[in-house]
Amino acid sequence: MASSLTKDSARPGTPGTEQTFFGHPRGLATLFMTEMWERFSYYGMRALLPLYLVAPGGLHLSAATATAIYSVYVSLVYLLALPGGWFGDRVWGPRKTVAVAGGVIMLGHLTLALPNSGTFYAGLGLVAIGSGLLKANISTMVGHLYEGKDDPRRDGGFTVFYMGINLGAFAAPLVIGTIGENVNWHLGFALAALGMALGLGQFLIGSRHLADRSSVVPTPLSAEEKASTLRKAAIWAAVAVVFYAIVGFSGHYTLNWILVPLTLLGLIIPVMVLGRIKRDKDLDRTEQRSMSAYIWFFVAAAVFWMIYDQGGSTLSIFADSSADNTIFGWEFPVSWYQSVNPVLIMALAPVFAWFWLALNRRGKEPSTIVKFASGLVLVGASFFLFLAPLSIAEGGHKAAAAWLVAIYFVQTVGELLLSPVGLSVTTKMAPAKYASQMMGVWFLAVTAGDATTGLLSIAGVDLNKTGIVALEATLAVVAGVAVWMYRSRVKELMGSVH
Repeated sequence: MASSLTKDSARPGTPGTEQTFFGHPRGLATLFMTEMWERFSYYGMRALLPLYLVAPGGLHLSAATATAIYSVYVSLVYLLALPGGWFGDRVWGPRKTVAVAGGVIMLGHLTLALPNSGTFYAGLGLVAIGSGLLKANISTMVGHLYEGKDDPRRDGGFTVFYMGINLGAFAAPLVIGTIGENVNWHLGFALAALGMALGLGQFLIGSRHLADRSSVVPTPLSAEEKASTLRKAAIWAAVAVVFYAIVGFSGHYTLNWILVPLTLLGLIIPVMVLGRIKRDKDLDRTEQRSMSAYIWFFVAAAVFWMIYDQGGSTLSIFADSSADNTIFGWEFPVSWYQSVNPVLIMALAPVFAWFWLALNRRGKEPSTIVKFASGLVLVGASFFLFLAPLSIAEGGHKAAAAWLVAIYFVQTVGELLLSPVGLSVTTKMAPAKYASQMMGVWFLAVTAGDATTGLLSIAGVDLNKTGIVALEATLAVVAGVAVWMYRSRVKELMGSVH
């Protein structure tokens, strides 16, 4: 990255040094590389996970159990972003939280690399905890690099940062997936640990370039709050240990004793959080109306993510068993499909940005509600498209790889319509009291969607059957049409938010 660093003495306020990274504060290079390597480790392991769970040389579980484990794991990553943000705000500060998170993630991947099924789930738990801690705080530090919200470089800085996410996500399946599938599963997980080690090393070496306030704990716990928090945590931990000890020693323990509670938490906590905000008497009438409208967006987003995230589980397992994974006669690893989305994001995001700007100049840019509804319809359409390869497979033939690429393409277009709009509308509709917490609430839509997939899998529903796929597709399209039909009502509730 040295060639991208330039002197910029005109910006003495750049934290740590006068050098810049593509015209941005030098600290952006540190955070860019940290996030890129962390996403490399995360998406590499995630690409291997469902395949390892069903493989005869792996855990050799059923497709339904593998999908449940995958879905619960992903829902936990987003659920834990809430306490991760709390730790950054109240206990360690963002910089220390990210450093600790990197170490926890690396330890988790190393645990996954051990050839022992008993430690495998502990490794998943460690990666989920570390990812939750890191996800909530590293973006905050990007914002700290700039001189207030009006810094003209701010939006561009986040764009560069998110490119790091997609670069890591694109490269990971090609490297980690190939080694894991073709050489050794546990060596693949070890490569994920190496990726996180590189990211953590980059972060520790380059942290001197970060803003000073990234080390500050914004609202530290008082001594009384610390004591109360530790006491409550100890009580809940003791209850869990005693409960699972009884279940284990009585001979009744199965994997569902872990999966079912975690899945239910992924559904209950988002409802509780939204309900608590909605019932807050400190919110004025306008904020209450905005939250009522936001709940529509939240539920619709949960439906979207329920289908979208099956690209890493249901579609991957289908590709492993029923697709012809070849290009011009050359067979490629199944995990490579997980590189399709990030490369499409990098290719299409600038096109969408230009397209919306061009329509806006003509006064024809679709509203937030229309974009959101279109994203839902498209993710539903992707599963209607999935019916074709499913039918081919049921006929005893292998489905062409092009079918799966087409499904990922439609889902990516849907993501580009819904996800940026969802992030934007979350910040705009957030009540002032919850301004810093609402991004975590948006992540809970992912949690709820993946928890729903997990619950269906635990119930024994085969998500690779045409009936359930058609049902999910119909649900998304109906949700999209409903959002569009009630756009006037939702717009009214949104008030001045556009």
